[in-house]
Amino acid sequence: MIAFGPVPSRRLGQSLGINNIPPKVCSYDCVYCQVGPTTHEAIARREFYPPEEISAAVKQKVERVKAAGGKIDFLTFVPDGEPTLDIHLGATIKLLRPLGIKIAVISNASLLWRKEVRQELGTADLVSLKMDAVEETAWRKVNRPNAKLAMDKVLDGAVKFSQGFQGELITETMLVKGVNDGKSQLRAVAAFLKKLQPAMAYIGIPTRPPSETWVQPPDEQRLTEAHEIFSTQLDKVEYLIGFPEDTFTVSGDVLKDLLDITSVHPMRESEVLEFLKKGGVDKGKLKELLDQDQLVRVVHEEEPFYVRKLQFEYS
Repeated sequence: MIAFGPVPSRRLGQSLGINNIPPKVCSYDCVYCQVGPTTHEAIARREFYPPEEISAAVKQKVERVKAAGGKIDFLTFVPDGEPTLDIHLGATIKLLRPLGIKIAVISNASLLWRKEVRQELGTADLVSLKMDAVEETAWRKVNRPNAKLAMDKVLDGAVKFSQGFQGELITETMLVKGVNDGKSQLRAVAAFLKKLQPAMAYIGIPTRPPSETWVQPPDEQRLTEAHEIFSTQLDKVEYLIGFPEDTFTVSGDVLKDLLDITSVHPMRESEVLEFLKKGGVDKGKLKELLDQDQLVRVVHEEEPFYVRKLQFEYS
């Protein structure tokens, strides 16, 4: 599954996801990752799918969504791993340009110390950089980076990218209770983000089932303090702590769409039931997918979610 959605996003509106990295190849193994633990740690870039294959899958999906009357605000590289590990990222973006839809990339910023990565990422319209911590201990505990990565190189790469990027740059800082939410840690992150001058700095908390069950969000008081600390350094700061009000778009094969979305984006039970209803599919199909071991039901913060049981096909 390469193209999925559209998925409602607070940052990007109706976002058609592009999964250019197979599960779960990443340079980080974040404790809060909603896709699950990293099974293939990597910082070496390589080909995973030919650019033409990705482009064809996206074009086909765009046609299906439009035929169903759906809306797409962004084509978003938001895969099962770090998108810049794809050595053909720049070439794929170029192939997608004729579709006339803005292109976004959600990156953990870990490879921006490489000049070619900055150049390829710079061809997108919007780039979101993950900046959870700028202090070594917290960075290694919350993001669990590949052992060959050096924090100073990662941060320097992010600054260099921000200085040359002509599109819209936003940042996201995911806070985990007791790990990276201390006041001194927050002040350090805010001071660093000021160097990047993002159009918007988002403060997030885990709202979907995390990779590690011990992960908890900070309390309301600490979130308020985080917002105040960020606001002293940055012009625009927003929480990313709720769920989008928009709904998921049904674009043809309802059950396939459901499995595609839940492979990278856990859905609340209410969202799943509404999705099936919208597509004219009986809710009994949900039990069938569970019985067939295609979907898994998990509970997070007393709320049920559904995620696809991933089949790892990486070599």
